[in-house]
Amino acid sequence: MDKILEVKNLKISFRTSGGTVKAVRDISFDLERGRTVAIVGESGSGKSVTSKAILGILAGNSIIEGGEILYDGKDLLKISEEEMCKIRGDKISMIFQDPLSSLNPIVKIGKQITEAMLLKNKTSRREAKAEFDALIALLQKNMVAATGSDAKAKELCDIFKKFCLESNKLENSYNNSYSTAMAVMESIEDVSFRLSKNQKLDAKTELKSFAGNLKKVTDPFLTHNYASKLAAAADAISKEASAYDKKQGGLPAGLEKVLNETCELLKEILDQERPDFFEIGFYSLKNPGANLHEQSVAQVNQMCKDYLINNFMKEFIELEKQGVAYSYQQALEKKKALLQDLQEAETYFKGEFDKKSALAYAKTISDKVEASIDNLEITKDSAAYTFRTSLVSGIEKYFYYKKNNPKEEARFARQSKKRDALIARGKNVDWKVVPKVVFDLNDLKNDIVKAVTGLQNRYQDYIAASDNVDYEGRAVEIINSLKDKASKAVYKVTPAMAKEKAIKLMEEVGIAEPRMRYYQYPFEFSGGMRQRIVIAIALSADPEILICDEPTTALDVTIQAQILELINRLKAERNLSVIFITHDLGVVANMADDIAVMYAGKIVEYGTADDIFYDPRHPYTWALLSSMPDLDTKEKLDAIPGTPPNMIYPPVGDAFAARNKYAMQIDFEAQPPMFEISETHRAATWLLHPEAPAVEIPKIITDRIARMKQKAGGAQNG
Repeated sequence: MDKILEVKNLKISFRTSGGTVKAVRDISFDLERGRTVAIVGESGSGKSVTSKAILGILAGNSIIEGGEILYDGKDLLKISEEEMCKIRGDKISMIFQDPLSSLNPIVKIGKQITEAMLLKNKTSRREAKAEFDALIALLQKNMVAATGSDAKAKELCDIFKKFCLESNKLENSYNNSYSTAMAVMESIEDVSFRLSKNQKLDAKTELKSFAGNLKKVTDPFLTHNYASKLAAAADAISKEASAYDKKQGGLPAGLEKVLNETCELLKEILDQERPDFFEIGFYSLKNPGANLHEQSVAQVNQMCKDYLINNFMKEFIELEKQGVAYSYQQALEKKKALLQDLQEAETYFKGEFDKKSALAYAKTISDKVEASIDNLEITKDSAAYTFRTSLVSGIEKYFYYKKNNPKEEARFARQSKKRDALIARGKNVDWKVVPKVVFDLNDLKNDIVKAVTGLQNRYQDYIAASDNVDYEGRAVEIINSLKDKASKAVYKVTPAMAKEKAIKLMEEVGIAEPRMRYYQYPFEFSGGMRQRIVIAIALSADPEILICDEPTTALDVTIQAQILELINRLKAERNLSVIFITHDLGVVANMADDIAVMYAGKIVEYGTADDIFYDPRHPYTWALLSSMPDLDTKEKLDAIPGTPPNMIYPPVGDAFAARNKYAMQIDFEAQPPMFEISETHRAATWLLHPEAPAVEIPKIITDRIARMKQKAGGAQNG
């Protein structure tokens, strides 16, 4: 599966006046493209801390003790705030528990949705152009190296750049006219409704604006059969505007007829098949002045597609495949040679080393790793791209705490002694000793070694798969990436376009009468509607990952179901990857693909939704399921006894042991490892040890599983 995000060995603490709280303790999970991972646990389990770490919004007293969060070739824990700003709210968006925390109470909803679109667009265009130029230059370089034909590679890449630019100019013109036509149609429907209800409205001004905007719908690919009809509609609306008597009010029959006919015309125009501008751009570049508007869009698309394939794309892809294969093979040979170096690096970092030598060694090995990267791979190998930062930061951290641990211990002992002495003398002490921050040096050294061994394993897998490389598939992937970057480079969002997109988003998330509600303030919306607005804002930048942090907790049950259904639908329609944070397993029963059950900062069970609901193995998962209400359970639900542990002093063994009626002596003495139950399912409980006594799952859960299986079977048979 395609991993879009990887969380590896994440450890996060918080410095407090009472001591250092161990909030997240060495957790790992992957988010695959188009899937939903639910992170479930009680308050204080570390689930929200994990989501905030991904987005780079941890509190100032947080301490990232170790681990990586890998996305698009970057470690999100180590990039600058400037780099994070390009990802946060753009590639990765978040929905918070309380919608009012995300909304400005004195700014209208429409402005809040469009603001980010307009601010990010200029930056996105500049970055996309730089990325396009860099990728096409790199492709050309490898094509030359593979074939030795500098002139042919340059010629083909120059043509590709030119017709991509031409394609996007044509598409932008089309989009502007399309957006204008859509806005006029929806505004006419809105004004017609308001006039029919005798609402207060400057009808003359509105009607004149309709007539003026209809004249801006000029793109020939959209209007080739409709130009005269659009002009006639604009004239008819202008005539009705001049004759409109505001004293009479309402919606006169003549005006209603003209507006209805205009809407029908615009609907017919907007329902036309969309031209394929990538192919049309090449045809237009090679045949300037050609009139493509006399044929149907379907005929134009097919003709231009055949023309592009036969006159350019076959040759381009053939040469491109050679460049892709050359780049891959060069990287492969360097990876093979690097395995021995990585083995030596593992041995080196397991031994004793000084800081200066270690950093020099890290530079040498990191240079070799970066030289072994296939830069034509569109899906980046995050382990290789982040190797240098992981290794160097690990070394820096090791030596920092090697030097500062003794100082912290001495400082803490000194302040504690002083405080104890004052108390012993009967003094009123109103201050606390600042908690000490010390790290286990063996753990820090192990983090350095893991950076090396992790890459070793990744390269071994890469080499093992080298006999089955689809070079043509990789070539097409590069073309699609170039098309996407070229489109973004010239796509200019105007205020009018942002407004139309915002209204579409409001409609998409289920806001009734979006054109009217666009101008309202947050206080004019209910809690569920505010959350829909927050979802619209989160989606406005077309993110790849959506993090939902308890988005339904503040809502009543009926609205909860609607929001969950909405998130599910949007995920499917937009191919979103979702991280869903909740304390309630029942909430994610019908929406999660994978579930991580967290307790006291650790993932105690991980599996698919079917694994967790039909075959739960950890006593904490049993406790969550036993306390989860449903319509069919007749027995009294089981409350989870006791309270979560104080994470300033994490338990030595299984953190759930004190609340677990199935706990054994070993649960209080040693943390259980993750036992693998299947390829998709694992759990950290000593009950899975071969020598553990057999324990029956609580009857309330087995009864529920039986009912669920029966319902599932009935649904399939029906």
